[in-house]
Amino acid sequence: MVLQRLLPWSTCRTIFGSAEAVLWGLKSIKRSCLNFCTAICEGVTYKELKNLLKSKKIMLIDVREPWEIYESGKIPGSVNIPLDDVGEALQMNPKDFKEKYKEVKPSKSDSLVFSCLAGVRSKVAMVTAISLGFNNAQHYAGGWKEWATYEISEKKQGN
Repeated sequence: MVLQRLLPWSTCRTIFGSAEAVLWGLKSIKRSCLNFCTAICEGVTYKELKNLLKSKKIMLIDVREPWEIYESGKIPGSVNIPLDDVGEALQMNPKDFKEKYKEVKPSKSDSLVFSCLAGVRSKVAMVTAISLGFNNAQHYAGGWKEWATYEISEKKQGN
């Protein structure tokens, strides 16, 4: 399968015999990568996130746009770094990061959790962080929508 990514199309056809075989191999690689990513990229639950925030052992990064946070709110303790800025932010020098985000820049060994509205952008941010060497990156799949729902429910119950 690796050969298919390294060799030109004509060589792949010669080795594998047909275009269909080459395409099947590429689809197989794609499925394997998705399965691998799904296996290592599981999201944290609401309760897990609450406990992590209480422990102060994570940096929670909200990747929504500032106007979204202004309109609907944010998870307490989160730092806003819009999705389009995540890669650049994680590569900033610590002084610039502190100046821009008013937080200490996380090291590659720190635990990061990304959140957004409903878990789509946070997963993209997590993959970006992992690709930059932040191997303790996770995402909160429920996002702000789930967080707000649970928080309202807990307040009604008096917890």
